[in-house]
Amino acid sequence: MPPGENSEQTEGQSGIVRAALSGLCPQCGAPTLFEAPARIALRCDACGLDLGQLERGGRFGGVLTALVAILLILLSVGLDEVFSPPIWLQAAIFAPLTVFSVIGALRMFKTVMVYATYEARIDETE
Repeated sequence: MPPGENSEQTEGQSGIVRAALSGLCPQCGAPTLFEAPARIALRCDACGLDLGQLERGGRFGGVLTALVAILLILLSVGLDEVFSPPIWLQAAIFAPLTVFSVIGALRMFKTVMVYATYEARIDETE
């Protein structure tokens, strides 16, 4: 593997993470990708890109949410078996963890899908 190829892949992965966390538009880089914590905006306010056309795979969001829920349930059961914390402590840990995990996973998934669709459309036009 050429030395530059691995660094480009790492830059691309960190770029997607940064784009998901900041909600960056794939065309102009403005933080306008999301209009709500996990909902893609219909249009970029900065450059006018139609983001609604780029959003694909929305049905998989439910499956992704279910997978995150299964992982959190398994984590909760494991925590209960090992440490047996009181129920109030489990609720205090897992309520915010669930919210942040689901929103984070959905933001990452939707950002990857929008960026992949955007790049595929650019490749088609070239």
